[in-house]
Amino acid sequence: MKKLILSAAIATVSCAACAPGQAAEFPLPPKGSNIVGGLQVVIARHQDTLLDIARHYDVGYNEIRAANPGVDPWLPGAGTHVVVPTQYILPPKPWNGIVINIPERRLFYFPKGQNVVYTYPVGIFMPKWPDPLGSTRIIAKVKNPTWTVPKNIQEEHAKDGDPIPAFFPAGPDNPMGELALETGWSQIFIHGTNKPWGVGMRVSHGCFHVYPENEVQLFKMISVGTSVTTIDQPFLVGTDGQGGLYMQSFKPVEAYTKGSNPQQRAVNAISGFEEAAGRNWQVNWQQVINLVNAPNTMPTPITSAGPSLQERIAAITAKPYDYAPYGDDANQASPPPAPAPVESASRANP
Repeated sequence: MKKLILSAAIATVSCAACAPGQAAEFPLPPKGSNIVGGLQVVIARHQDTLLDIARHYDVGYNEIRAANPGVDPWLPGAGTHVVVPTQYILPPKPWNGIVINIPERRLFYFPKGQNVVYTYPVGIFMPKWPDPLGSTRIIAKVKNPTWTVPKNIQEEHAKDGDPIPAFFPAGPDNPMGELALETGWSQIFIHGTNKPWGVGMRVSHGCFHVYPENEVQLFKMISVGTSVTTIDQPFLVGTDGQGGLYMQSFKPVEAYTKGSNPQQRAVNAISGFEEAAGRNWQVNWQQVINLVNAPNTMPTPITSAGPSLQERIAAITAKPYDYAPYGDDANQASPPPAPAPVESASRANP
């Protein structure tokens, strides 16, 4: 796990200088629904990567790859239609504070007294470093942290041929990022990262990594005492309030699934949702089995009524992706400037 020592010189992060990006923000859905957002399709240019597009829309690496099977993440190609999976089934209630669904690799923040939800992709722990499931609170907010690397982490990196120093000072090369929210769990933080392209991957030793620009926004909104709940929900079930029943499926995390049957977990998720909703749906169980065997991070219909996921995507009008690439130097802890729209001439000549 990470051990954090406060830097002697603590500086204030300037949002004007950072031009931080904003999380996906949605009004809470009306009664009878628990789905927010909508799928999008953009047209890539020759200089775009899936990682650029994902970051712009606050989507993680795992989500953008799953939504675009067979597309090269570094070179999608000019004219490629890229599905942006910005539709989410909210985690089970209660909707309070920070909720992190670990298999989904996504954080949801439900601010008290507000009818909105903010959501961010997160990088989660590597297989040897599982996080606890349950509830705690934010106990400290740290600006410009430093990181004294525990010996066992140094040894692990050395064994993998990737030696790291024993100490990282504050700054853009610090794996802790420039802002960190400390949880009540020992040495576990929600923090920025000097490797933003790893958001959505399994990259940490127990902490939760978010895009640096997202951490700026979180840091401003979150107060000490905010609740933090981690859950293990590889199968999320929801309804759009119009009669359809949907499922998002994620690869189960092995640390929490020993001896469990994924098909039974999916069935339990559906039956539990139906019980809470007070009604039953005509479920297409073959589609459920398909989603268990081949997880799909986008809300996918599991009833026979209405269009399929493929039909829904085909009906979306694709729009040009008109933002400049983040660039190689954006893979550090400092938030980059918000990607500006490109000139119309470059739109016409990708």
